[in-house]
Amino acid sequence: MAGIVVKPRSRIFHGHDWVYSSEVQKTFGDPQPGEVISLKDFRDRPLGTAIYNPASQIVARRISRRKQELDAAFFDRRLRRALALRESLAFPEPVYRLVWSEADGLPGVIVDRYGDIFVLQTLTLAMDRRRDLIVEALRGIFGDVTVIERNDSSIRKAEGLEPRTGLLAGTWNGPITLRINGLEQEVDLLEGQKTGLYLDQLDNYAAVGALARGKTVLDCFCNQGGFALHAARGGAASVLALDVSAGAVAATRANAARNGLAVEAEEANVFDFLKEAENADRRFDLIVLDPPSFTKSRKSLNDALRGYKEIHLRALKLLSPEGLLSTYCCSHHVSEREFHDVIADASVDAKRTLRVLASHTQRRDHPVILTLPETHYLKGWTFQAVGGF
Repeated sequence: MAGIVVKPRSRIFHGHDWVYSSEVQKTFGDPQPGEVISLKDFRDRPLGTAIYNPASQIVARRISRRKQELDAAFFDRRLRRALALRESLAFPEPVYRLVWSEADGLPGVIVDRYGDIFVLQTLTLAMDRRRDLIVEALRGIFGDVTVIERNDSSIRKAEGLEPRTGLLAGTWNGPITLRINGLEQEVDLLEGQKTGLYLDQLDNYAAVGALARGKTVLDCFCNQGGFALHAARGGAASVLALDVSAGAVAATRANAARNGLAVEAEEANVFDFLKEAENADRRFDLIVLDPPSFTKSRKSLNDALRGYKEIHLRALKLLSPEGLLSTYCCSHHVSEREFHDVIADASVDAKRTLRVLASHTQRRDHPVILTLPETHYLKGWTFQAVGGF
């Protein structure tokens, strides 16, 4: 098997499964893009098997510490193992992330399950070339199910892959209605945002909704209204949901009507709205900040941190004397400490003292591997403003 020799002190020797181009000492046996290759250390000792793409900054991603082929049996084993974990979590509905990339031993593969419909992303060259094997394994385990491809993520560019969407197996008749956390939502898995719902936030939606009774709520970057709907059901006095996307606003309104909930949804740039609301001296008892990632790389980290600080500063100025701020960051490039410090700095500038009520992370169907920090990306807190300090 062709492969690469990894330089000393590379991250793979500390438990990570990635090899960057700068960590390659040499190649041997003429490894080809998309192939399965052997990994060796600088003393010729085996480190396992990886998928290879010299066009990517991450040239190799380990799939096993032993010799391994990417055949039908491999995908069947890994998918069954992933399913066993999700079944052990006993979710009330069969709606969850079935495969979370490296966390499930399938680098670059994401599979979201919505009952008998599965949404697949293949974000690495080797896995993209074996897309048919993944579909075959899914149908071997779950039967005659529908598999939709949502390979429109910008992440594919780093692997030299073109965007692609479509139906891979089964039938698709347009948007479906799901009942999750006791609420009905219509989801367009083929044309909607990402792979459907933000499954990683489902537990956080419920947690924030439980705090909303009697409060005036502002849900910023509402997407399809997850936080807004749960807050309205939780007995909020009023709920205002904001998103720059007209489609997201329309979806939020439709979902509110479907569940008989009072949610006002507006198409707006959140930064502009917060500034105008401050000038108008508006106040809210519960503000949710759940923006899309402000950075796709460490290179733009400082710009992202400035954006996070600005939005928290503006939100804190709108918070009622003992109001709640529930805030989230979905970029793994922004560490938990960096996000924490940005909020702290904003609270100082806003002259608001914040008490930590709860910390938040991704739902358990997005497992975190201790030595793979990229698998832990969603971080958040709910704070309460403290008066009289």
